[in-house]
Amino acid sequence: MSNPLLDLPLLPPFDRLQPEHVEPAIAELIDQCRAQLKEGLQEPGWDSTLAPLEEAQDRLNRAFSPVSHLNSVLSGPWRAPYEAALARVTAYWTELGQNRDLYKLYQQLAEAPEFASWPQARRKAVELGLRDFILSGVALEGEDRDRFAANSRRLAELSSRFANNVLDATSAWTWHTEDEAELSGLPQTALAAAKAAAETKALDGWLLTLEGPSYLAVMTHADNRELREEVHKAFVSRASETGPNGCEFDNSAVMEEILHLRAEQAMLLGMANYAELSLASKMAQDNDRVLEFLNDLAARSRPAAQQEFDQLQEFAAEKLGLDRLRPWDIAWAAEKLKQERYALSQEALRPYFPYEKVQTGLFAVVEKLFGIRVEADIGVPGWHGDVQFFWVTRGGERIAGFYLDAFAREKKRGGAWMDSVSTRRQTADGLQLPIAYLVCNFSSPVAGKPSLLTHYEVTTLFHEFGHGLHHMLTRVDVAAVSGINGVAWDAVELPSQFLENWCWQPEAIAMISGHFETGEPLPQALLDKMLAARNFQSAMFTVRQLEFALFDFKLHCLARGASAAAIQQLLDEVRAQLAVVPVAEENRFQHGFSHIFAGGYAAGYYSYKWAEVLSSDAFSLFEENGIFDSATGGRFLSSILEQGGSRDALDLFTEFRGRTPKIDALLRHSGIEQLELNTNPG
Repeated sequence: MSNPLLDLPLLPPFDRLQPEHVEPAIAELIDQCRAQLKEGLQEPGWDSTLAPLEEAQDRLNRAFSPVSHLNSVLSGPWRAPYEAALARVTAYWTELGQNRDLYKLYQQLAEAPEFASWPQARRKAVELGLRDFILSGVALEGEDRDRFAANSRRLAELSSRFANNVLDATSAWTWHTEDEAELSGLPQTALAAAKAAAETKALDGWLLTLEGPSYLAVMTHADNRELREEVHKAFVSRASETGPNGCEFDNSAVMEEILHLRAEQAMLLGMANYAELSLASKMAQDNDRVLEFLNDLAARSRPAAQQEFDQLQEFAAEKLGLDRLRPWDIAWAAEKLKQERYALSQEALRPYFPYEKVQTGLFAVVEKLFGIRVEADIGVPGWHGDVQFFWVTRGGERIAGFYLDAFAREKKRGGAWMDSVSTRRQTADGLQLPIAYLVCNFSSPVAGKPSLLTHYEVTTLFHEFGHGLHHMLTRVDVAAVSGINGVAWDAVELPSQFLENWCWQPEAIAMISGHFETGEPLPQALLDKMLAARNFQSAMFTVRQLEFALFDFKLHCLARGASAAAIQQLLDEVRAQLAVVPVAEENRFQHGFSHIFAGGYAAGYYSYKWAEVLSSDAFSLFEENGIFDSATGGRFLSSILEQGGSRDALDLFTEFRGRTPKIDALLRHSGIEQLELNTNPG
């Protein structure tokens, strides 16, 4: 039987991939990588060793990519083969990172007289390679070396288990009713989705789940307070000992072991804690700098956040009959206050943001900014009927492509993300184009109506497309620093958060909105209300993000990890310092914090705020020159998007902006600057 993973075209043949293809293909491709390395080291050099090794590893990466992706978007039959392949791939990369012969080659290349005249991308790839060798334990000896490798393999396994527990806990809970009165307040879009969910289970009535669209609809709109409480408690206790499934999916022991092993990895490398290890590949210089940044922003934001919450509590008491806001009341009461203050509801905006119109408008926005076109190709097979494929072209020439999987469904990982199918690189046969996955979890079209997005969901689509542009518009052709590869983790959110700004510009909103039935543009009155409400409770949102970031960073500053009880205690301490909203006793946010336990954000969640400083400051130049100014768009393209990881992120930002970043634009865009003035004495 032929194995499509062994001879992959640029676009994976999703219509032919089967779970049984995975293990034999990954095993063979890893063997090929090892053989290529052995052969290349016979005559060490860039062209004789590193270039052919990059080729072999690219085949491995492009085979593992669809396997990892299918596990995220379909799970089920792909979970076991993915986990088996993950173990093999992790072992290979750990082994490679500890190969001293290869490390010596990198050293020799960096020390050679001609190194200074090499192309920038090659030099940076060697410099980052040397750093990564050190962080992979190449200098360790004996038991320490073996222990580091074993820990790396185990950490990959635990991260996958953490994500599986969150997914399974999310899927395991449902709430069913045949009495529509219990769902009073839910908008028609949510009711239609709940009706469709019930039908998939052969049930009458309506079925609520913990998937994002369903959960948010209940918390924001359901008048049934008991229902809000039940759904909220189920959501915030997922994968914990307090969850509705008891300890079946409990992540407590998984978190403990992850933190212990991370701390041990740092200790083996001679570092004080995992946070120090994490920052070795980031812009931030040291732990103190990150904590200073977060605490400074917290000090600026918390008084305003407290003021916002006090106003919400006062409104709830006077208008909603709630003397004391509970955690499951916050979003519901906030929506009521927003409607009173601005006469605006996200549900009123939905009809003007049909998914296809937003998508078409997004493509038009980036065409104006960066001179590219996005064209659909219906002939490319996907993994589900919802999946679309697009080519990115410039001057009629294909330069990249991406898959777009926009809608929520059962057994699909929650949230939104971008990932790589293939990386732009020079091959013996020519230039390999960069291909991306873009994944969201919006409400599906139901009852003959298209998917109608909230404005928050519109910004999510722009955010992920910003990541995609960073991957797809690179002009670097060395894989290690092409696209998002090699980019400092605390700068990787710059393009994504940057692109969100156009969701708030009237000229761009006219391109992404139009009533789903009439095509009527968003009325000026609604637009004015939306813009006026932009910073509604922005300080409360900021301190919530800072709570997550401080918790994450302080957790990874611990020298020996932490028990589940100690993790909870630390989170309680951070909340005491920062939080202004009440928290349910059952809340085990940390048990579902996939960003840091199953993703790449360990000791790095602060990156969202760090990069927001960069993105706000970058956008302020467009505010000065015009939001579609072609020269400014060209500068961002050439200085940021095209450079990938070939140069330091701070140098690239400074090249674009003409100076180092300032925090002023972030405070202004979030409304905190004005709130500071309102809350400061005198």
